[in-house]
Amino acid sequence: MNKSYRQGQILKVIERMRVHTQDELAQELHKVGLETTQVTLSRDIRELGLAKTADGYRVVEGATTPHVPDLATIAGEFLTDARVAQNQLVLKTSPGNASSLASALDRANWPEVIGTLAGDDTVLVIAPDAEQATALRTRILDS
Repeated sequence: MNKSYRQGQILKVIERMRVHTQDELAQELHKVGLETTQVTLSRDIRELGLAKTADGYRVVEGATTPHVPDLATIAGEFLTDARVAQNQLVLKTSPGNASSLASALDRANWPEVIGTLAGDDTVLVIAPDAEQATALRTRILDS
């Protein structure tokens, strides 16, 4: 297990549920097969810029990361075409901008997006099925 993977799992846990203690967080990580120490969790929490709130751990906006444009902004600026191919969506961008669009889709955390793969000017988006791929195309174009 590498640090990036572990920290990604921590972010997924706090997005889907309220976690109030490091022990609760460790238990949730254990459920997905990750064993970690309290010292490691403390370091990860600090590096991720998480804050303990009344609703549990949350990402503090702008704490450690600069402002990143949202999906609507990136799609509006760079998206040039969107085509459905069974359960996949092929998105075309201007040259050099596919990774920005793929990253924005990943951050959006939409249930229709299982994953993305970006090249220079093309993003492959995997959806659970053809129907959701079509709905995803519409959702992206309407954003």
